[in-house]
Amino acid sequence: MNPEDALPEDNRFVSDLEEVLPDDPGLPVGWEAGTPDPASAEDVARLTEILRAHEDAGRGWAGASEDDVLVEVSEHGLRMRENLVIRDGSGHIRAWASVHDRSVGRMLYVHMIDRAMSSGAADRCSEVMFHWAEGQAREVGSARGLDVQQIDTGAFADDERQHKLLEDAGFNRVRTWWQMSRPVTADEASLVSDPEKWERKGVVFRQVRREGDGLPEEDDLRAVHDVLESAFTDHFNSSEETFAEFVHRLREDPGHRWDHWWLAEIVDGESGEPEPAGALVGTVSESANGPDGSYVSYLGVLESARGRGVAKGLLKTIIADAAARGRDRVGLEVDADSSTGADQLYVGMGWKTKYVTESWHKDIPVD
Repeated sequence: MNPEDALPEDNRFVSDLEEVLPDDPGLPVGWEAGTPDPASAEDVARLTEILRAHEDAGRGWAGASEDDVLVEVSEHGLRMRENLVIRDGSGHIRAWASVHDRSVGRMLYVHMIDRAMSSGAADRCSEVMFHWAEGQAREVGSARGLDVQQIDTGAFADDERQHKLLEDAGFNRVRTWWQMSRPVTADEASLVSDPEKWERKGVVFRQVRREGDGLPEEDDLRAVHDVLESAFTDHFNSSEETFAEFVHRLREDPGHRWDHWWLAEIVDGESGEPEPAGALVGTVSESANGPDGSYVSYLGVLESARGRGVAKGLLKTIIADAAARGRDRVGLEVDADSSTGADQLYVGMGWKTKYVTESWHKDIPVD
């Protein structure tokens, strides 16, 4: 079975701008709203330039590549997304918005303005982009049978210009996230006996099993999905994501690798059968200058298994794996407002905050 066969045949957004924007949206004279062309090298390069400038202004350095743009605008990405660009009188892209039907009740939104644009033009473009995003929120919320659809967008903690645009559009700052990194040294390859599979005190840590063609076993993928859905039920802004949506989304990540997915199983239970207790989904953080790194996209442990060193064992596994691959760091994100104390585990294992991001939300009535 291909999990993506279970995705909706068409995405839940509206591609026709006339359905979500007025005839005269209020853009500067000669400027037009449209959609980017993923087959156009010029469009992809320009969107990458806007994204990198957004990162540089918000945190002091840029890390995005064209692969990150293609996640949003490619034919594959558009299974669950829609995009809007605003072009000036010469056809040059000056602003970009993207919406992602992330999970039930949660629509992710990207909002980026050319940093060289005047504040007046930026405000006018932003108004059009927010209007479009709210229209798309009503569409996707209606398609999912909801009364209210959340728009979830992010900002760097030091990006005051982005904060003002969001505040003016009625968004509320709701959460803070620490983006943490930990250095890795070559000798840490021996932290565990073998990152592919090792055992400690009745817990087995192993990579998801893969078939002869390199694709993972579906049962293992479902086990990872089930563990993460259960582990994050009580976490901030958790919402239901189907197995098909989960696999499709994670495969889109440019750093996705099947051999970076791990399960932790309890093997000393009464049934005698291994019971999934934790899961870690990692990715590759590619670097144009210097060694690559690894990144912890997801780490979840079932409540029934907490206190057995499952989280720490999974973290040791990805550190040892990164060291064995010649990488120099492992990154992750942690909820700065969480009461679980997860940040203490990370700090105790050598992670430090590199920069800070925020979540901003707005709820849109569907009717």
